[in-house]
Amino acid sequence: MHPREGWQPDGTRRRTGLSRRAALKGGAAAALLAGGGGSLLSACAPYLTGSQKVPLPRPYRPVRWPTNGRKPIASGLPPETGATLQIYNWVAYVNQACLNNFAKKYNCKVEVTTFNTMDEALSKLRSGLKFDVFMGVTVDVLGQLIESELIQPLNHSYIPNISQAWPDFSSLPNSPFYDVGWQFTVPYTIYTTGISWRKDYVHENPQSFKNPWRDMFFQPKYKGKIAILDDYREGISLGLMMNNIYDLNTTSQSQIDLSRRTLLDLANVVDMHIDNNDYTEIPDGQTWIHHAWSGDMAAAAYYMPKGVPVDVVGYWFPKDGKGPVANDTLTVLSSATNPVLGHLFLNYMLDLPNALENISYNGYMQPIEGVTPQKLVQEKILPPSLMSTVVLPSYFRRGLGELQLPVDADALWQQAWLVVSNGM
Repeated sequence: MHPREGWQPDGTRRRTGLSRRAALKGGAAAALLAGGGGSLLSACAPYLTGSQKVPLPRPYRPVRWPTNGRKPIASGLPPETGATLQIYNWVAYVNQACLNNFAKKYNCKVEVTTFNTMDEALSKLRSGLKFDVFMGVTVDVLGQLIESELIQPLNHSYIPNISQAWPDFSSLPNSPFYDVGWQFTVPYTIYTTGISWRKDYVHENPQSFKNPWRDMFFQPKYKGKIAILDDYREGISLGLMMNNIYDLNTTSQSQIDLSRRTLLDLANVVDMHIDNNDYTEIPDGQTWIHHAWSGDMAAAAYYMPKGVPVDVVGYWFPKDGKGPVANDTLTVLSSATNPVLGHLFLNYMLDLPNALENISYNGYMQPIEGVTPQKLVQEKILPPSLMSTVVLPSYFRRGLGELQLPVDADALWQQAWLVVSNGM
């Protein structure tokens, strides 16, 4: 699902099949993948597994993580001197200008080490690699990071700019639902998953359909020009929404099977492609309809062929919020040798001018007050025709999160996606 996962040297995303939530190995998950069956936890299962007591946060079941006696760093400490802030981040997921300006402000150096998948990142952190800041941490792995004590509780006195974030991440009751009281995280990027299309080739608008998730894709006249994202959570979620099922964390085998069958039917009808290159294929016209991430399409102007206006690119996400919405976070690692600078970096990235500078490169917006469609157009960061790529607070509140699943249910999702993707 992660929009910056799996980049290759030529600037495209490699095909990964199971995406950042790599196939589970060993144990019950492997048995399920091999045998195609197994008992499921209920849809309301509060834990990752019955024996592994790692809670599964949900908007209706927020989680305040225990600190297990660990305390944040002391207040009032000066920034470390002569330091090099070590950042661990996805590839191409922060504006270098922001890093340079932070280094200048705090008289330090900043070095970034990158990873391609969250699985890779977690493995290396567990092996003992040490950094100060872990960027782009996805909500579904927080339980693992906290349980393993890989990230440290935050001292809020160093992060006053949290007041610039949407209340959903700091000041509303039980916010954010995945880390109540923002004990370990602050928000970084936020994005939706919707539908992008070339308006000059496709004259239908998703808004004109009763169920755009289904009807926009099931159009045989565009055979060979339709693609869906190469991600098992996004793919199976799309198949669910095609059938008017909006529980994107379902543990129902019958619903997961229905999604699989629907996607296979789609492949037969339109000869669909599966890839994560929405950001280039729609602008250059290689694909006419693409299941897409909002941040990718926000940057469409940079990939348009010479002489083709960006206005021909459309992006749709339902105004009622009944579509996938996700956000990534920023954390300070327990291994940090520069924890004060780490806290100050989190604070720096929450400041509106810095957020705008980051969005101008990254494409992925941040849930900061003042980051509005109008502001992004005014700053010439976003063309007016793509204001629909901006995530609104109401989308986050009403949107559908693809959150961490119980292990056995996750295996069923992966199994279903393997059947779909292996045929492409």
